[in-house]
Amino acid sequence: MVTDPIADYLTRVRNAIKANHRIVEVPASNLKKNLTKVLHEKGYILNYKFEDATAQGTIKIALKYDPVSKTPAITKLERISKPGLRKYCGAEELPRVLNGLGIAVLSTSKGVITDKEARNLNVGGEILCYVY
Repeated sequence: MVTDPIADYLTRVRNAIKANHRIVEVPASNLKKNLTKVLHEKGYILNYKFEDATAQGTIKIALKYDPVSKTPAITKLERISKPGLRKYCGAEELPRVLNGLGIAVLSTSKGVITDKEARNLNVGGEILCYVY
């Protein structure tokens, strides 16, 4: 049993990028599926597929690399809110990652969204991670 499934998800993706893998498999959950959709919409991953081979299911994520220089689209994945110390923020104090070049992924009442979408919807929530 994993204590922090989001940290496990981010670590698997981070390790796959460091090893220059094209595809990484992670155990599925609704929160991880929504996080994967956000990363795909923002262009950090190439593609994804949900598979229900086991009871829990898995997510296959195709990582994105630059075709010329072979550098990954994701340079850093950083977990912010942890099980031992949750980080919440209101709509007025949402963080800006790398001065707007990166994204902060939040879990809000409107679902899993980025910091820019949360500003537009004027909602706050739990800061899951920073991606840039």
